Amino acid sequence: MSISLSSLILLPIWINVAQMQQGGPDEKEKTTALKDLLSRIDLDELMKKDEPPLDFPDTLEGFEYAFNEKGQLRHIKTGEPFVFNYREDLHRWNQKRYEALGEIITKYVYELLEKDCNLKKISIPVDATENEPKSFIFMSEDALTNPQKLMVLIHGSGVVRAGQWARRLIINEDLDSGTQIPFIKRAMDEGYGVIVLNPNENYIEVEKPKTHVQSSSDSSDEPAEKRERKDKVSKETKKRRDFYEKYRNPQREKEMMQLYIRENGSPEEHAIYVWDHFIAQSAAENVFFVAHSYGGLAFVELMIQREADVKSKVTAVALTDSVHNVWHQEAGKTVREWMRENCCNWVSSSEPLDTSVESMLPDCPRVSAGTDRHELTSWKSFPSIFKFFTEASEAKTSSLKPAVTAALAPNKARGAVSAGGARGRRSVTHSERAPLAGAPSPARGPFFLPPLPPRYLTDAAGAGRGRRRRRRRGAPDRAPRAAVSSGP
Repeated sequence: MSISLSSLILLPIWINVAQMQQGGPDEKEKTTALKDLLSRIDLDELMKKDEPPLDFPDTLEGFEYAFNEKGQLRHIKTGEPFVFNYREDLHRWNQKRYEALGEIITKYVYELLEKDCNLKKISIPVDATENEPKSFIFMSEDALTNPQKLMVLIHGSGVVRAGQWARRLIINEDLDSGTQIPFIKRAMDEGYGVIVLNPNENYIEVEKPKTHVQSSSDSSDEPAEKRERKDKVSKETKKRRDFYEKYRNPQREKEMMQLYIRENGSPEEHAIYVWDHFIAQSAAENVFFVAHSYGGLAFVELMIQREADVKSKVTAVALTDSVHNVWHQEAGKTVREWMRENCCNWVSSSEPLDTSVESMLPDCPRVSAGTDRHELTSWKSFPSIFKFFTEASEAKTSSLKPAVTAALAPNKARGAVSAGGARGRRSVTHSERAPLAGAPSPARGPFFLPPLPPRYLTDAAGAGRGRRRRRRRGAPDRAPRAAVSSGP
């Protein structure tokens, strides 16, 4: 009896099911079962299942695709959007084709950053030797010299690289929603310097050196006849295993090894490195971050590691569906307090843009990005983010100390509100859940500070100490910053 090609697909599943039913066989039993299954493979049928070569074009034109005037990827001849299932029943080949196109898209976006956005490509580490693995970031000409404003962009995890929010959006939607280019162009139009981080470029891949393994039977003391019998069985089993591997991986790809980039081996390391060598050295009085998904986690880690420096330079942070967690990352009370006053997280939600969204984490306000699609949160919150930054900048530069209104006086008497602070904004206890100053109208939904577990309710009591320390350092009192409302 032979195993058909269609049944061969289920081979790994059969083995796993057998293990569960038998309570998990030992290695010898698993090897025996696998040999038995391999011995019944229909080799002739297997040989017919040859996968097309994994040899794909290295240009968009080679793929017969191009971006139209709307920034949409379309087939040159048919005008149709990208088709993933180019060949039926060849999912692996289609996936490899998609990945090859993705690499071209990455290079295409790099070109746009340099040519359309006039950014410079800066190699890191800054002191790398000629043969050392390197990465890079992008910067505007005035990124380090602009005395007023600097915007820093951090994308999320995965295959995306500098200048991208989501490869899927670039391929299936358009360049505006999938790249950081609209943010960069508007920032430059409004007088910001710009730095674009590249946190997923953590290593380079090189082919593994081939190693020669000497056969154990060469030095065996077994009789020649017995050794020949074993070798014959071993060769037959190896032949069938190779054919099975040919089905699973028809075109055996090169084995690669990763060489990590010094001080940039993770998104968190990368953010800290760029801060130390670029952002911290910039002349900008106001630094603003836009961080998507895992980029938010990288920023929080930067905040934890460089707390004093970040507080002294960063005016506001816009997070888009950030995956940070102040408990898991062990962010201290002072970090959480700063985030409550200076950060806002636009999260995936079906609610209208800027509607308050509840959170169980005691860090920063969460508002709706106006979409329930994670990858679209940066694009959908685009106008609100710039309004948020403008209001934060105006609040910081204002020399007026906010007056406590009559409406707030009763709360102040109970200790819920205190004027002043590093940013001149109110400090509100979680127990009273008061809306932030300047919050949107009830129709849009007010910002509410997230609830704290009972054991953390005492955190608010230490806020005054932090303010006193800042006043001793000479930090000016500033006017309150209005909460974000939806832009045009």
